[in-house]
Amino acid sequence: MLSKLYIENIAVIKKAEIDYSLGLNIMSGETGAGKSILIDSIMAVMGERTSRELIRTGADSAYVSAEFCDICPAALAALAELGIQPEEGVVTLCRELKVDGRGTCRVNGRPVSVSALKAAGRQLVNIHGQHDTQNLMDPASHLRYLDAMTGDSAAAGEYKAAYHAFMTARKQLRELEIDESEKARRIDMLRYQINDIESASIKPGETDRLIRRRDRCRNFEKIRTALERAAAVLSGDEDTIGAVSMLDDCREELSSVSDVHSDFELLHRRIKDAYFEVADIAEELSSQLGSMEFDPAELEQIEDRLEVLGRIRKKYGGEEEALAYAEAAQKELDTLEQADERRAQMQQEVIRLHKAAQAAAEKLTALRKKTADDFSARIKDELSFLDMPGVGFTVDFADKPMAEDGADKVAFLISANPGEPPKPIARIASGGELSRIMLAIKNVLAGSDDIDTLIFDEIDTGVSGRAAYKIGVKLREASRSRQIICITHLSQIAANADTHLLIRKQVEDGRTFTQVNVLDIEGRVRELARINGGEDITASQLATARELLVLSGVLGQ
Repeated sequence: MLSKLYIENIAVIKKAEIDYSLGLNIMSGETGAGKSILIDSIMAVMGERTSRELIRTGADSAYVSAEFCDICPAALAALAELGIQPEEGVVTLCRELKVDGRGTCRVNGRPVSVSALKAAGRQLVNIHGQHDTQNLMDPASHLRYLDAMTGDSAAAGEYKAAYHAFMTARKQLRELEIDESEKARRIDMLRYQINDIESASIKPGETDRLIRRRDRCRNFEKIRTALERAAAVLSGDEDTIGAVSMLDDCREELSSVSDVHSDFELLHRRIKDAYFEVADIAEELSSQLGSMEFDPAELEQIEDRLEVLGRIRKKYGGEEEALAYAEAAQKELDTLEQADERRAQMQQEVIRLHKAAQAAAEKLTALRKKTADDFSARIKDELSFLDMPGVGFTVDFADKPMAEDGADKVAFLISANPGEPPKPIARIASGGELSRIMLAIKNVLAGSDDIDTLIFDEIDTGVSGRAAYKIGVKLREASRSRQIICITHLSQIAANADTHLLIRKQVEDGRTFTQVNVLDIEGRVRELARINGGEDITASQLATARELLVLSGVLGQ
């Protein structure tokens, strides 16, 4: 349940800390005192869309936090799937709004995205406002209510899987059913590209190897001259003794004294190693010079080959990319050339999957109709208690093309009086009747979800007198199994509260402030009297208020 709500710099609320309790929590106050702002604050901390206009004038930021405790096992499991674990049995949602549009969201102190905050909030609170009542007038929303009663059934899961399989196959079939002229053009293009790549006889790494060979050919004279000079330095020529011979003479001289002292032995070994290394280099230089040759025709061939590879690179990428492109093009070509056969196979598959989806849709429809009978009976019981005993309620089914949610078009119909044919809610239901129908639906669906806290924003719209009293009793009954928070303007409803919160505004130094206080018994009596008669409270109004509290069981006789 929602145990604590902290608000800072939201509209006319500079700072407020509200403690909620189990059972029925009623919030009342004068028009404009800030009751709707509390709902806006709760919606903000639930991750719903907000406006910067919500931030108090003159403040740079606003902050809301909500603490939840005694969370039911189903909600805990759903939160765990979101990676949220209670800390000492408490889950805390926080949101900060800033004038510059930036803001932060946290769950148990850990930063999260707005979508994650919203996902967590939906497991903890269900808010019913005027928008829900407006949705009741739209038949497009009726299927959602009925399915909420049905729950996540196996039939719904089977249908979704069958429908998705059918839609995927149908999409694949449409891709195969391209225009024949377009198909022919595509086949010609693929054949040309495949032949273009294959005729080039590409080998991975060929470009790099050719570039190295080309550079050697282009610099043939420079390389040969450098090698000849280096070979002369090491091996000598007709006029000079090379380094190899000099190192050999040095090695011989040190060899003669290497046994005299260990220091000379070490020098002898080092000179010997140097001699062999330089002699090996000299031999390698000689071999390179002996094998060097230059053929202008080879350089021309290399340039021509690099030009071919460059053209391929511009069209398809490097060697490996071009080979991969050719492989993919060949697969597409095979598919197109076998398209007629594959199309025939896919057509049969689409027919099979369509029948499977239709069968799953019929199964889901049967379940929905069975649920609708129970749903209608329970709604009529609720409406009878809510002072609408003669109102009939039925769920009308019509076929529609298969879609994500099935093949059913559902509409809630009511008949205002016995013997009258049922008609769409939007045509004949008044504002007060809509509020009671919505409350009846919420009460029936309450047993189908595991949300611990229900919030009703002005569920009393369009009702008064006996009907208002019945709504108050029904809210009190429903609050025995979960926490209910309700904003009301009617004393008949407020009298049923387990906790009554008064929202009051005051002006200080030209600024408006809102305060929220828990009322004691005397405070509740005066607030009920104010709701009934205004600010000038009379003794008879106080007596009537006490009678309401006695009738609701808050006060003894």
